Amino acid sequence: MLTFRALGPFQARHGDVVLDLGGQRQMAVLARLLVAGGRAVPVSMLIDELWPGEPPAQALSTIQGYVSRLRRALEPGRAPREEAEVLVSAPPGYALRAAPGQVDSWTFESAVKMEGEPSVVWERLNDALALWRGPALAEFSDLPWAVTEAGRLEELRLIAVEHRADAGLLLGQSGALVADLEAHASAHPLREEAWRLLALALYRSGRQGDALGALRRARVMLRDELGLDLGATLQRLESDMLSQAAHLDPPAAPKETASARVTERPAGPAGLRIVVADDQALVRTGLRVVLDSEPGFDLVAEAEDGEQAIAAVRETSPDLVLMDIQMPRLDGLTAARRILADDSPPKVIMMTTFGTDDNLYAALRAGVSGFVLKTSAPEQLISAMRAAQAGDALIDPAVTTRLIASFAGRTDPSAPPGLAGLGDTELDLMKLVARGLTNRQIAATLSVSEQAVSQSVSKLLDHLGLFDRAQLVVSAYESGLVNPGGIGR
Repeated sequence: MLTFRALGPFQARHGDVVLDLGGQRQMAVLARLLVAGGRAVPVSMLIDELWPGEPPAQALSTIQGYVSRLRRALEPGRAPREEAEVLVSAPPGYALRAAPGQVDSWTFESAVKMEGEPSVVWERLNDALALWRGPALAEFSDLPWAVTEAGRLEELRLIAVEHRADAGLLLGQSGALVADLEAHASAHPLREEAWRLLALALYRSGRQGDALGALRRARVMLRDELGLDLGATLQRLESDMLSQAAHLDPPAAPKETASARVTERPAGPAGLRIVVADDQALVRTGLRVVLDSEPGFDLVAEAEDGEQAIAAVRETSPDLVLMDIQMPRLDGLTAARRILADDSPPKVIMMTTFGTDDNLYAALRAGVSGFVLKTSAPEQLISAMRAAQAGDALIDPAVTTRLIASFAGRTDPSAPPGLAGLGDTELDLMKLVARGLTNRQIAATLSVSEQAVSQSVSKLLDHLGLFDRAQLVVSAYESGLVNPGGIGR
């Protein structure tokens, strides 16, 4: 069986035989397709991401050569003219076709997101964590996309450690977990969940003084590093320990699912629950006024940087995050990627002032639900939030124009057309999406039903091997379908 391993030294194997994947850059092509999770990666994107800065003149033919040699390594028995089944052509690029069980990182991510009885979660996460053989994608640490994915996988690994411990506590294994949780909290002292689990394991092991001492250490660490006090969860835990609350005792019948308790959202008021993250108090105040004046919106938290935004999201489980793309300590793009990697993540809309076009381009590919300008009128902000709530990705037309202007001409003119097989109707639809219009606005423009537009957009995504409408914008200007002079036509 052909398998791929990214959680440690990068490998492809037939059974116990490690395949020769060629040199570092050739191997990076396969790794990049693996990171895409089965989705198509346009050739132009492969070129940009494998040669950051200035790609070689023959980049296209080099990529094609890499793919040809990788196909021979992965499917040695394939006839010369037989269609590849693993590393396949998927216009406008290539895709890796593999089952989840063939890729260790895919298997791992599925295990982290599972729900079930504590005993099932415990066993599966034990197996999942055993898949790690070292840092993920370390061979490609000079490539930004690999660094980002490695960070995402490492965050999932930490979540897996914590979910496993949560299940273990429900199974009455408090004493056995203390040493591992002590090491986990010491290695990641800003993770409040690590301190919660350690303190609870100590408390349930009959070490109440040590449990309170762990919370005191957490308080000192957070104050020294971030100038913050313990979060609400740890403060409640400390108070409950001081009063020896009965609910802290080991459960008599550990049948409750650990993951349900971790991922279940609080009921909260009816309406869209929103977190606002921006380092400028004036912007936060303005957004607070807009949200307070609009029925159906509930501002549940504010944050001044990316780290605070992540903490606020995990504390309040909002439906939507309005996030500045440039913030101190941790930028909005990195914070958005980490938020979107969580179980049942909220929608994320980025706010921008046009200062970081490269970041806008990267965020489109990261899966954000749109962009708005900080200077947008209140009704534009409300429209963007309602579009995200409905599952649309709304991109401010002015942002779209700026993106196209910034990245026009990147596609290699000798590259095969990325939109081959699309008719005039599909191309017109793609242009409207690229202008940042919602399904409702497109329906009004074309005099068709909103449902018909939704179905057509879904078919277009399937045809191009893309996973959301924001990526259609990227594909539109990478393929030359739209340009700065023609965006309004």
